[in-house]
Amino acid sequence: MRFSLSALLLLLCLAASAQEQRPLRFSVTESWAMPMISIVDGQVRGGILYDLQMRLAQKVGRRAEMLVLPRLRVQRLLATGGIDVRCYVNPDWLGEAHHQYIWSLPFMLQRDVIVARVAEPNFTLEQLRGERLGTVLGFSYPRLEPLLASGEIHREDVRTQALALEKLEAGRYRYAISNDLSLN
Repeated sequence: MRFSLSALLLLLCLAASAQEQRPLRFSVTESWAMPMISIVDGQVRGGILYDLQMRLAQKVGRRAEMLVLPRLRVQRLLATGGIDVRCYVNPDWLGEAHHQYIWSLPFMLQRDVIVARVAEPNFTLEQLRGERLGTVLGFSYPRLEPLLASGEIHREDVRTQALALEKLEAGRYRYAISNDLSLN
């Protein structure tokens, strides 16, 4: 999947009065994991996206404010002006209209992968039929959507990527979805 950096309102921030010192507010989804972002006690502490967001704020001469939010609240805050920039999002993931977004060119390639408790040579999607699949609440999995919508695969949503993998390890289900960066 290709990811786009949503530079929503970034141009407006550039055009804003030089006297305005309000921080540039970035949304950070609490479900993200390292190496993308490190969240400790509700605060962003590091990661690829942290570095990116800090650099973007620096480029426009503003202080970065990172708002850690549940994934499903991000769009509402964006629409009401509660956040200025949303990074690490793909247009294919959005069920709602995103006509107000200003998209950058994709800058990173990442894949979602199906992880099994036990290695299964020659794995096929057919093996998922009837299974519960560890997923992250609010995440969209476009390639699996037809199987999920038909009920052939059942989602078991959790709040974060790390929790999905912990439940997989504990044997709560046989398969989960993770991104390849978090696994490696």
